[in-house]
Amino acid sequence: MTEQASVLCFAGSLRTDSLNKKLVKIAMAGAKEAGARVTFVDLNELPMPIYNGDDETKSGLPENAKKFKKLMKEHDAFLIASPEYNSSVSAALKNAIDWASRPEPGEKPLEAFKGKVAGVMACSPGALGGLRGLVHLRAILGNIGTIVVSIRCTRDVVREISFQKQ
Repeated sequence: MTEQASVLCFAGSLRTDSLNKKLVKIAMAGAKEAGARVTFVDLNELPMPIYNGDDETKSGLPENAKKFKKLMKEHDAFLIASPEYNSSVSAALKNAIDWASRPEPGEKPLEAFKGKVAGVMACSPGALGGLRGLVHLRAILGNIGTIVVSIRCTRDVVREISFQKQ
C-alpha cells in the first residue's frame, strides 16, 4: 500500500475574488481526486509583517509565520497559484516564503522547503497568463531546495474560471 501524499495549496494573492485562488482550488480538487490529502490555506487569513531581520532577532518568527511554516513542514508538496505583479511574484507570497524559510532553534536550514515538490501555476487575463511571475517563483523555490513544475493557463481558462462559483 502506498502512502497518501499530502499537498498544501495556496495562492499568492490576498484578493477575495482572486483568479489564482480559484485556479489553485481547481488544481486542489484534481489532487484530491488523484488520492492526495489536500489542505487549502488563504494567506489573507495568516497576515504577516514584512520580513525584517531586526524584528526576527528581537522577537523571533511571528505566530502566523510559524503557523504557515508548520503547515508547509507537515505536507509533502505544494500547489501554488501566483499572480503576476509587475513581472514578478506578489509581495504577500514572497513575504510568506521569506518568513517560512527562516530557521528556528533545532531546525535544519530551509526545512519547510528542501526536497518538497511544488506545482506552480498562474492565471491572468493578460497575454502571457502570468508566465513572467512564474519565472521568478521557480527561481526562488528552486534556490531553496524545492523541486518545481509549472502549469500555465490561457486566457480561455481565465474566462472559464471567472464565471465559476467556488
